[in-house]
Amino acid sequence: MALRGTNQETGRPYNRRIVLEAIRLRGPITRGDIARSVGLTVQTVSTIVRELEDEGLILSAQKAPEGRGIPPSTLTINPDGGHALGIHVTPLGIEAALVNLRGDVLESLRRDVLNATPEDAFSIISELVQRLKASPRCGRLLGAGLALPGPFDVESMSFVGSTTMTGWKNVDIRQHLADATGLPAFIENDMAAAALGEQLYGLGQQLSDYYYLFFSVGLGGAMMHEGAVFRGAWGNAGEIGHIPAVPDGEPCPCGNRGCLERYLSLDAYERRGLPANEWVAEVAPFFRSAVRTIENLFDPETIVLGALAPHAFISQLATLVDGLDNSISARANRPMPRVVMASDCQHSALRGAAALAVFGVMSPRYGQMFETPEKGTA
Repeated sequence: MALRGTNQETGRPYNRRIVLEAIRLRGPITRGDIARSVGLTVQTVSTIVRELEDEGLILSAQKAPEGRGIPPSTLTINPDGGHALGIHVTPLGIEAALVNLRGDVLESLRRDVLNATPEDAFSIISELVQRLKASPRCGRLLGAGLALPGPFDVESMSFVGSTTMTGWKNVDIRQHLADATGLPAFIENDMAAAALGEQLYGLGQQLSDYYYLFFSVGLGGAMMHEGAVFRGAWGNAGEIGHIPAVPDGEPCPCGNRGCLERYLSLDAYERRGLPANEWVAEVAPFFRSAVRTIENLFDPETIVLGALAPHAFISQLATLVDGLDNSISARANRPMPRVVMASDCQHSALRGAAALAVFGVMSPRYGQMFETPEKGTA
C-alpha cells in the first residue's frame, strides 16, 4: 500500500521519511517521480532532497542526455551516509555488527558465552560496540538494535529453557542497551527483526505477503503483510515453534509436550547428535508439516527460510520442499517457489537488528511495524 505525504508544515518529519522511503525502494528516481508517487509538490520534495543531500543520506547523479536540454538528476540512498549497530543475543553467544544503509555487514564480532546474564551480556555488548565504533569503516551511527529470542511477556514461556534467555525477566532491556551503546536503542524478538532485515534489504523489496521462518536455537517466524509484521494481540504472533508436533512427545520448557522446536531447531540438532544430512532426513516430516501449516494459516506468496546455521546446512533443509504435500498455496501458476532461502542467512538476525535502528530513523512505517505497548521491558 503506497504511503502519501502531506503538504502541511506539521507533517514535515513524516514527509522526510516518505521521501527517503521512495528513494530507497525506487531509486534511482527523479524529484518529479517522487512527487507523483507520494502526493507532494515538486517544491516540497526538492526542499527535502536538499536537506537529505546536505546530511549525506542520499546521492544525486545526472542522467545521460537523450535529447535536447539538461536531463533531471536521479537520487539514490547513500550506503555510507549512515551506519547502525546490530546486536544479537542468544543462549549460545553474543554477536555485534556494523551495518551500512544498504544492509552490508561491514564488520562483525562474536563472543561465545552460554546463557549470559543481563549484567554479563551488556558488559560484553559495551565492549564489542566500542571496538566497532573504533573501526575506520564506522561513520555516523543512527542507532543500535538488539534482537533476542522470544516470546516476550508470556508468563509461562518467556525467558525459560534452552531456547530463550533464562534470567532476563523484568529487565529494562532498552535502557540497558542505550546505556551500553550511547545510541538510540531499539529491541525486538529475533524472528521479527530478521523478517524486517529481509524486508529492508532482501526479498521483501519484491514481495508484499510472505512468511519469514527463522531457524535458530529455537524455531520462530513472522508474517509480513504489505511491509509490516503481523503482530497479534501481545506482539508474539508467529511463534510456530510451540505448535504441537508430536502427541505426548518430548517435554518442552513452555510446559507442553511435543512442541515443534523440540524436533526442528539448532537446539534439537545438537541434542540429537547426528550428522547433518542424517538429521535433515529425520526431521523432513516436521519441516514439511510446518510449511503446510504456515501456508494454510497465512497463504503467503512464499516462505523465506532464514537461520543462524551455516548456509550449506540450510540449503539441505530447503531441499525438503521437493516432497511437500498439498496446501492452499500449492498452485501451478505460482510466481515464486513455496520456500526460498533468505538473502543472507548467516547475518539475518544481525542485519535485522541493525534494520530496527535504520527503520526507526528513516521509515514512515516504523510506528505501524514495531511499536507495541510497553515493549522494551521484558
